[in-house]
Amino acid sequence: MSRLPLQTVESAPEASRPFLQRSLAANGFLPNLVAALANAPVALETYLTVGEINSRGGLTLAERETVQITAAAIHGCGFCVAGHTAVALKKAQLAPALVDALRAQQPLPDARLDAVAVFTRTVIATRGAVADSELTAFLAAGFTNANALEVVLGVSLATLCNFANNLARNDLNPQLADYRWEPGTQTV
Repeated sequence: MSRLPLQTVESAPEASRPFLQRSLAANGFLPNLVAALANAPVALETYLTVGEINSRGGLTLAERETVQITAAAIHGCGFCVAGHTAVALKKAQLAPALVDALRAQQPLPDARLDAVAVFTRTVIATRGAVADSELTAFLAAGFTNANALEVVLGVSLATLCNFANNLARNDLNPQLADYRWEPGTQTV
């Protein structure tokens, strides 16, 4: 059970209501992360706004989901791993075996996505102070300096939602139950 109140469109602070309505329309249900973030309208607005901005970058949906799942697994956020697993499988059309490897933080069978996962782990581990050789390896995989900064953007978005979920201890919505993840597990 969540330690923070899970707001509804009716119970949320007025400033959160339009964001909740938008999330409800986009998802068909209100993710518990969004319901918890609604307690702080600026946190909810930041999450949704940065998420929309992140989607306009040069990384593909599959690459962005690689960043999100990698960060969520590192941060131990089962809610976010489950939610992004659903997106990776349904919208990005990634193969289940690839997503399993991603959830387990194992090498990926796709060299380009593996480069994203490795670079994301490095950005998190070094707090952005990656070695020249690590940046060079990312660029050699076909990415740009802009993409490197977009990984940092994705990590910042993940950090907000991962830490908010970890703070709230949100239960997984039933709509995400098939994608449940706990540290040390991977299969979907």
